[in-house]
Amino acid sequence: MATLYHHPFCPHSRFIRLVLSEFGMEPLLVEERTFERREEFLQMNPAGTTPVFTEDQIGAVPGASIIAEYLDETRGLALGDRRMLPSDPAGRVEVRRLVEWFNGKLFDEVSSYLVTEKVFKRYMPANMGGGAPDMAAIRAARSNIRYHLAYVGWLIGSRNWLAGDRLSYADLAAAAQISVADYLGDVPWHENEMAKNWYARVKSRPSFRPLLADRVPGMEPAPHYADLDF
Repeated sequence: MATLYHHPFCPHSRFIRLVLSEFGMEPLLVEERTFERREEFLQMNPAGTTPVFTEDQIGAVPGASIIAEYLDETRGLALGDRRMLPSDPAGRVEVRRLVEWFNGKLFDEVSSYLVTEKVFKRYMPANMGGGAPDMAAIRAARSNIRYHLAYVGWLIGSRNWLAGDRLSYADLAAAAQISVADYLGDVPWHENEMAKNWYARVKSRPSFRPLLADRVPGMEPAPHYADLDF
């Protein structure tokens, strides 16, 4: 049986939830609060980060990029022209480059700040960093997201999807990272119509519906968050 240890507002977890859904998989979802440092979870992933994927034949597969590669290696060929990694080496390089950009650079500069300060700190004890959000970090994230949004718009201006002609891991990684900022109302969509139209296409996919249903208790999403037409 497949299980995904995740957090609903961990953007890396959201990426893998989208991937699994696009693969037609419905794993058991186990919510993990990584700041609790649960011993059983640390045994699966000593880094203490989500997501972690498990199934009987492999054991624990930790980390979004490793999970995505594992799923492509074990199930990608069966998807045919819906495969999330292209078959040609150059295409695979471009998808991997963009996945690294969004899951690495965008996460470090935007979504990590926003989720930590606005969501996770609400549940963390004070001795583990919980408490009031750091507004300087939030302002930095809001500034940084502008050039990431511009980059999405630039990419989609000459391509059907971010990495080329077909939907790929690159689109799912970017959308997952942006989705948490969108929930919090921190995406300036008015600044880039191309990026906005791309995101509307991705969030209209059936795989995105569970993410649009996620809620932070006591914090409603931005009004347009679950609106497929913005």
